[in-house]
Amino acid sequence: MNYESIKKILFKFDPETAHHMAEFFFELANLMPPVLKLLEKEFLVEDERLTQKLFGKEFKNPVGIAAGFDKNATMVRTLHALGFGYVEVGTVTPKPQIGNEKPRLFRYPKYESLQNAMGFNNDGAEVISQRLKRVYPASFPIGVNIGKNKDTPQERALEDYKYLIETFKNICDYLVINISSPNTPGLRDLQNERFVSELFDMATSLTTKPILLKIAPDMDIKSALKICSMAVDSGAAGIIANNTSTDYTLLKGALDFGGISGKVIKEKSYEFFKEIAKELYSKTVLISVGGIDSPQEAYRRIKAGASLIQIYTAFIYKGPSLVKDINISLIEYLKKDGFNHISEAVGADLR
Repeated sequence: MNYESIKKILFKFDPETAHHMAEFFFELANLMPPVLKLLEKEFLVEDERLTQKLFGKEFKNPVGIAAGFDKNATMVRTLHALGFGYVEVGTVTPKPQIGNEKPRLFRYPKYESLQNAMGFNNDGAEVISQRLKRVYPASFPIGVNIGKNKDTPQERALEDYKYLIETFKNICDYLVINISSPNTPGLRDLQNERFVSELFDMATSLTTKPILLKIAPDMDIKSALKICSMAVDSGAAGIIANNTSTDYTLLKGALDFGGISGKVIKEKSYEFFKEIAKELYSKTVLISVGGIDSPQEAYRRIKAGASLIQIYTAFIYKGPSLVKDINISLIEYLKKDGFNHISEAVGADLR
C-alpha cells in the first residue's frame, strides 16, 4: 500500500486521532528490527557527499524531523528508518502536560498546511528521559527540544530550563531551547536579549552539550538578529529558524489562534532565514525549517546558509518518499553545480 492510499484513510479521521494512529504503528515498528531494516532499505539515504560532522556527531544526511511530531520519544528508531538523518523529539516540559483544549490541530489540504494550538502536550521529562535512555546513543543524532510548563511563571522559567538541561544532557546529541511556540501564554515574551543571555550563560555552565535556540518567524528582523547574536555570543551552538507563524493572513480560512505551518509559510520562512543567515552564516550552525516541501526548496535553504533542514507538515502530506527524494535530489544538485560535498553548497548564495 502506497502512502497516498494510507493518507486517504488517515485523513478520514480528525488530525490528532490520525497522528495517534500513526504513532501506534511507528511505535510498534520500533520494536521490530526486521521491519526497521526493510524501511531503511527503502527510504534511508546515506552518502558521503551528504555526510557532515556537526555538534561532534555524524549526520549521514541533512534532513531531520522537526520537533512536535515525536513529542514523547516513542517513534525515534522508526523515523530514522523512514529516511531522516536525525530526529528531534519534544517539546518536553518538566512536568507532564495535557496541552490546550481540543480541537487544537487543523488540516488545510488545499494549501498543504496545518494550524496547531497543541500547547506542549507531552508525558513530561521523567517519562521521556526513560524512553530516550533505551535508544541513546544511536547511530544517528538525536536532539531534544525543551520548553517551560504552562503554569511556570515567567520569573521562574530559568528553573524549568535548568531542570530540563540537567535531565537530558547525557541522553541526547543536542538540546534546543524553545521560547518561540505561540501556544504557551507568554512564552514568546522570553524572546528578549536579557532572558536569552541569562539562559545561555546558565545552560553553558551546566553542560558542554550543544544547545541551540529556536526562534519565531513573526519577530521584527532587527530584534531577531539581536537575540540570535546574543545567544551565539553567550554560547549557543546553533540557531533553528523558524517555529510556526501567527500571521493568519497567510492562510485562507485560518483560525485566530495557534501557529501555522506548511506550504503557506514557505516564503516567509525563507526570507526570515535568509536574513538570519546573512548575519550569522559562518559564525554558528544554522538549521532551516518552515514550509520545506520539495528538493528544490531544501536546496534553496542550504544555499542560503543552512547546514541542516527539518520538515514536519510536508511529511504528513507527502510521506516518507519526500525525505528520500530530497536526499537523492540533493546529490544530483551538487553534481550539477560542481560541488563534491554538501558543505560546499552550504551558504553558496552568500559567497
